[in-house]
This record gives sequence, C-alpha cells and structure tokens, in this order.
Amino acid sequence: MNMHTSDVISPPAPKRLLDMQVPVVMMRDITLKTMFRKTIEQVSELAATMCLPIPVVQELVDMCRDQRLVEATGTLNANNGNEMGYQLTDLGKARALDALAQSEYYGAMPVPLDVYREQVKRQSIRNILVTRAQLIKAMGHLVLPDDLLDQLGPAVSAGRSVLMYGPPGNGKSSISNGIRDALGDQVYVPRAIEYAGQVITVYDPIVHVLACEEAQDPTALRRITKYDQRYVKCERPTVITGGELNLNMLDLVYNPNARTYQAPLQLKSTGGIFIVDDLGRQAEPPQSLVNRWIVPLEESKDILALQSGEKFEVPFDTLVIFSTNFHPNEIFDTAALRRIFFKIKIDGPSQANFLKIFAMVARKKGMALDEASLVHLLKEKYPTIDNVYANYQPNFLIDQMVAICNFEGIPLQMRPDLIDRAWANMFVKNEHIVK
Repeated sequence: MNMHTSDVISPPAPKRLLDMQVPVVMMRDITLKTMFRKTIEQVSELAATMCLPIPVVQELVDMCRDQRLVEATGTLNANNGNEMGYQLTDLGKARALDALAQSEYYGAMPVPLDVYREQVKRQSIRNILVTRAQLIKAMGHLVLPDDLLDQLGPAVSAGRSVLMYGPPGNGKSSISNGIRDALGDQVYVPRAIEYAGQVITVYDPIVHVLACEEAQDPTALRRITKYDQRYVKCERPTVITGGELNLNMLDLVYNPNARTYQAPLQLKSTGGIFIVDDLGRQAEPPQSLVNRWIVPLEESKDILALQSGEKFEVPFDTLVIFSTNFHPNEIFDTAALRRIFFKIKIDGPSQANFLKIFAMVARKKGMALDEASLVHLLKEKYPTIDNVYANYQPNFLIDQMVAICNFEGIPLQMRPDLIDRAWANMFVKNEHIVK
C-alpha cells in the first residue's frame, strides 16, 4: 500500500573501476567465477549478471586479459551482433576453480559496507514523516480508540523503538502491520555487501517486496536505469518474528559450503520495521532479548562478528516494535524500559466500539444483525466475564455461528441460542480433569 511516492535518493551507479571501492582481487575473482559458472562470453551479459555498468565490466575483462586469465574469441563466435566474445584461458579456469574453493559466491558484485552506510543515511526510516492522514488510511479497517493515533503517530514518525502491551486479542499485531503499511515509500536494498573481503548477502525475496517497476522486469536487462544495479528497489522491509525468535537469529549466518554469510534479520530490516510479536513467549527471556538491542537502539549501530571472531559495525536503522500480552514491569527492569522510547497500552474496546466491530464483521460475513441476539449477548453473556470486551471476539463468535448454520443446514442467521453455542466455544471451563 503506497501512501506516497518515494523521495529517497537512489544510489549512484559506478562509472569506472576506481569508483567501486571493492578489493581488486575480489572483483577479478568474482568476474572469473561468474564467467565459469554461467558460461558467459559477452561483456553485456556479464554486466547484467554482475549488476554493473558495461564500461566497468569491460575494465575488469581487460584487466583479466592483461593477466592472461581471459582471451578474446573475436566477433565471429559472438552471439550478440558484432560484440566481442571472451572466454577463460586454462590459467583463468584454474584461477576460477581456486577462487570457488575459497568462496562459491559469484554474480552480483557486492557493495562495500562503507558505501552502503551512505545509502542507509539517504533512506533512513528516521527521515520519514508519517502524517495522521496516512496512519488513518493504513488503519482504516480497524476500530481504534480515538486517542490511540495520538500516541502511535509520534512513535512512527520518530523511527524509534515502540512497546505495545495489553491483553491478548486486541489487535497489537494488526496495528503493527498498519504501521508498516503507513510508511508507503521505497528503499534500495543491496543484493550483497562486502566487508574485509567477505560477502554478506542481504536481499531476501522472502523479506523484501519488489517495487512495482522492479516486479514488472526484475532482471532490468532491457531498461535503462540510473541507479546502481547492485541494489534492488523494494518496499520498506518488514520482518515479523514471534515465539521462534532467539538470540542466534540476530547473528550473521555462515554457510560453510558456499563460504559466505547471510545477513541477520535486523540487517535485512534496515530502513523498515522489525516486529517482535508475542514478546515473553520466546525461549529467551525478554530481558535478554532487549539487552541484545541496547546498543543498536541507543547508538543506531549494531555489532556483528565473522567466523574468525573479528567484530565490526553495521548500520541499525530500524523501527523496532515489541508487542506483548504481559505488563512491562513483569518482564523488564527499569533500565530496559528506559531504553524503549515509546510505551503504548492497547486495551480492549469499549462497548460502543465492540458493537461497531461486531456489525462490521457480520456485514463482511453476510450475516444480518439481530437485536434480540445482541441484547442477549450484552445482558446475559458479557456480565459473566465482568464485561471485558476484546477485539477478536466478534470475529470468533460470528465464525462460530456461521459454522453452526452450515452444519445444521439452515440459512446464515443470528439467534440467542446460536449465541449461546458460539459463546461455549470461546472459553474453557475451569475444572479438574480426573486422570
């Protein structure tokens, strides 16, 4: 859902080899490995595969020729008009195999970490100003308390950490997703970054959603683009984790077969949102998880470690949203709470908002409202649970009645006796089970 077009400054494409800032030997080896693995003979095809401008790739090929690793085959063997063809020499094949033994990575040339840092600044989530109108549009399908947007708006615009807490079933996850939709613009995600000669893959099609123009032609072979093709233009990313989150998922993932690294979740979410749902349900204590975020949240940088043990800094430019059903004082100490910038309680709906949600869900499900059934629900059922309403309950009750009607072979309808049957499935009787 795009609320506005992107004003993000795109990464400039390198014009010559000196602009690359990647170790020359590394660039040479990736060129050889790509030619070897993909059986590429033309510079234009090699440029598309390595996501580089043709003049830069031509410089790389010429360098390889000077080192007798590549030889020209002439235009007779070229499949693309009069374009010169190239192939690896025996020495080049030997070097390619040797390089593959050190790292299987080939294809898109990685972006140096220092260069990527500059792009992160250009597209920082803290540069976004989310207006009330954008937030309302993104959450228009939700019935929320009037003052909730007053709290959410500044939190989102600040791009700082947010803790949403309150009883279960009141839309904390839906609100988190609405915040994501409100961002609306696009960022440039590197396919891979380079640090100390190591390759760290960042672009992940599971996490990153291509911008519309990219989705139409993801190879970009036939389009003239002005930005660095080592990046992919995407919607601002959203990473959602729940009870499965553990501290290891926040570290670099090393692939011993490919001898490359994969970026951790928080690095993949750079420029976007990292949602920690159901905080307190993880194997790791909530305090441990938040302690891991202290430096990133305060200093906008994270510390990662290579297999060798060498540690280095990467940008941390992410709106972190913690969502929990526990009271914050139960799972955090005061030092941890101090480091979470916004704390927003998400309560259950008022009776008036509950009825709005109930009517909205009934209309969506094709079930007509029945006054006697609603009176029965409000006067007979809810007093048994101290009139505590939750946002999930209308959907639950109506789905139950739909299932009952389908089973009984009767038209969809709302009746007091069907309310009773639906209500019986919403709670479990507190009793001792004899074993």
